[in-house]
Amino acid sequence: MTTWTVVLLASGLAYATKLAGYLVPESWVEGPKRSRVLTLLPVALLSGLVAIQTFGGDGGSLHVDARLAAVGAAVVLLLLRANFLVVVIGAAAVAAGLRALGWA
Repeated sequence: MTTWTVVLLASGLAYATKLAGYLVPESWVEGPKRSRVLTLLPVALLSGLVAIQTFGGDGGSLHVDARLAAVGAAVVLLLLRANFLVVVIGAAAVAAGLRALGWA
């Protein structure tokens, strides 16, 4: 399969997924319980992604390195109500500093 074939197939799949979201009957997402679950679902998925990217190592092993300290710094900056750009730059600076010191 060529690269363009993969790109076109992925684009078609993304479009079909988006279209399927519009075709879901409204009765499936009505109600307070379902609404709460659907509201919190993106937060849970993003949290899982952050955890996997922070702790995931080769072969599914637990890996602790500068990424953990960077996430910790980001959490502290968020608790201090820092601007999002400051949070990103601060976390990147912590990770870069620790990696420069040899803690890969």
